[in-house]
Amino acid sequence: MERAVKQGEGELVNPFLPTRGRRINGRIGRPSTDWEQQYRRAVIITDTAATAFVVAAIGSFFGVRDAANWHEKWGILAFGTELLVLGSLATTRSWAAAVLGQGAEEFRRLGRSLFAAAVVLALGGIALSSHNIKLWIFVAIPAITLVTMTERYLLRLWLHKQRKEGRCLRPVLAAGSPATMRDLIARTRKFPHLGWRIEAVCTPYGLGHLQDRLDGVPVVGRLTDVANHVRRDGYRVVAVTPDPHWSPDRLQRLAWNLEGGDAEMVVAPVLMEVAGPRLHVDAVLGIPMLRVSMPTFTGGPRAVKEVVDRLGAAVLLVLFSPLMLLVGLLVLMDSRGGAFYRQHRVGKDGRQFTLVKFRTMVAGADRARAELADRNEGAGLLFKLRRDPRVTRVGGVLRRYSIDELPQLLNVLTGSMSLVGPRPPLPEESAAYGPDIRRRLLVKPGLTGLWQISGRSDLPWEEAVRLDLRYVEDWSLALDAVILWKTLRAVIHGQGAY
Repeated sequence: MERAVKQGEGELVNPFLPTRGRRINGRIGRPSTDWEQQYRRAVIITDTAATAFVVAAIGSFFGVRDAANWHEKWGILAFGTELLVLGSLATTRSWAAAVLGQGAEEFRRLGRSLFAAAVVLALGGIALSSHNIKLWIFVAIPAITLVTMTERYLLRLWLHKQRKEGRCLRPVLAAGSPATMRDLIARTRKFPHLGWRIEAVCTPYGLGHLQDRLDGVPVVGRLTDVANHVRRDGYRVVAVTPDPHWSPDRLQRLAWNLEGGDAEMVVAPVLMEVAGPRLHVDAVLGIPMLRVSMPTFTGGPRAVKEVVDRLGAAVLLVLFSPLMLLVGLLVLMDSRGGAFYRQHRVGKDGRQFTLVKFRTMVAGADRARAELADRNEGAGLLFKLRRDPRVTRVGGVLRRYSIDELPQLLNVLTGSMSLVGPRPPLPEESAAYGPDIRRRLLVKPGLTGLWQISGRSDLPWEEAVRLDLRYVEDWSLALDAVILWKTLRAVIHGQGAY
């Protein structure tokens, strides 16, 4: 039976009308949000199908070698592995709608659940003295991980495409000070793939104070009216931004008033750029407290990152060695000068190192920079020109697809850089850093990073700094994996590369 919501004088309105919205009391109401459950079902079905496919393929391939014991041994292990993986995905909330479709948390939970399945499978194999359990731990589980992460990523690409076209968005009611809501509105419009569409706002003074719209979004009432508007119009998210009105008592009452509905309440903390694994909610003396843990610059995860950096750089150097040889010859043939360009950069803790790239400019380009200073198009401390006359024909192609940066794998291999990290600054840039920006130097600079997948040279200076600081503050292995995955698409599109 279709669900209905009571509106006005006994009027019943179906909330699952088309996405364009429905008219309620003379104005457009909330669009349908049943896509969330449909997307969740799609994830569950594809995860189940991917797991079944891998298990069946491995079981069939290796089971034919031991056909006599197939039903007794291989069949039981195959069926047990699939049940264990799906059970682990369910118990670790890897199918929770709140984490699907965005952020690193989805893949973090997926990886955690599959690792837990491998551990349980190993313990079960030891208890049952099974000689074939290694195949399922070291072949089946990694294969399931690869396939499920790939299908999750493809589903996410589809979802993000829908959101860029204005579909599959959660209707949001924002409530707070006008300044903080303007920032929130601007961010949601800039990043539609995050899935929010702010359709109404409540301000401290409500309608008629200054204006009836805030950056094009209707003002529907005061901060005290939030719960009434949510119940009446069916918003999926209530975004509470900072304002003196929001005392702990009022926030608690708002949370109580939203109980029993589908709306999710999201409160923006004061520490806007600290997120992810560093934020924890603890009860201290019966009072809920937001605990912010220190950034992790040492320890096991960092050791894993070091190993991945060195091994990854070695493997990539071997794979790309034919391409690098060809590029080196093209650079030499295109213009006078060497194949490589060396430049001093600043690394971790302010230590300088020599960065290696393919040469993309004419010889003596550094000396000609002063003559082009008045044409600088770079943001902040950066010097950039979209049509730099010093760039060679081959160099322009190399820059567009970031091929000129491949020799930096040598810097990663020797330990002065990482595969993922902040952009490596020039000495004169770092000398002009303030105390806050110097936090970029707490970690190794990276071959790629959040700046690489977010627009590169097209980014404003403040946004580039914010992304680098966010990486330093919220680093995790899962975040590195997401950045590396997205780098490939950023390189292919060549956005912001010049």
